[in-house]
Amino acid sequence: MKVNQYISQAMSISRRETDRYLKAGRVTLNGAVCGMGQIVGPGDIVQIDGKTIENKVNSVYIVLNKPAGITCTAASHIEGNIIDFVGYEERIFPVGRLDKASEGLILMTNDGELSHAISHGDHGHEKEYLVTLDKAFSDEFISGMAQGVQIPGAVTNPCVVERVSDDEFRIILTQGLNRQIRRMCRAFGYTVIKLERIRIMDISLGDLPRGQWRHLTKEEVSGLKNSMGL
Repeated sequence: MKVNQYISQAMSISRRETDRYLKAGRVTLNGAVCGMGQIVGPGDIVQIDGKTIENKVNSVYIVLNKPAGITCTAASHIEGNIIDFVGYEERIFPVGRLDKASEGLILMTNDGELSHAISHGDHGHEKEYLVTLDKAFSDEFISGMAQGVQIPGAVTNPCVVERVSDDEFRIILTQGLNRQIRRMCRAFGYTVIKLERIRIMDISLGDLPRGQWRHLTKEEVSGLKNSMGL
């Protein structure tokens, strides 16, 4: 993981405070002054002012079925933030975002390397959603959504879209634009009234109740890391 994350976890201090140590040249990695963004690997020795910092934090990986109304932020001053909602005993953070009005699957972890890899849009991993609109839609809408949509500032990539009912469809994205599905639907004159993420790569909600979370299995964690090349 990055050295600022390593120190932040080990000392239970903010990233901002950690960065001050780094900028002041007080941090060494294996005896050499450590720069911003350097990576700490197994067996590396991190010291501040000559004192060794040991990160004994265990890696945590959970999946939450997020209710609508919960904000995916670690900022404690924001009411309804996801950290307070989950109430986990160790410091964790959400992987990517699921907007406040949306619900469904979101991963949470303290593994910064995996979080960055999953959140980075270039990997092209699948995210699957169920979407309900404000009115019935045509087959032309399904075709248009699948081919790619001109939205402000971008054209979305082709994707898989399947009808579920007159006003509900399933969509699989490999792109991560901000509020992408809502903006795509708006381009056709529809408004999303319910948006639920049900899968990220091989991790699915299954029968996990809304508002509940569970730890990922070892097999699920291994699968995620292999998919990300970690």
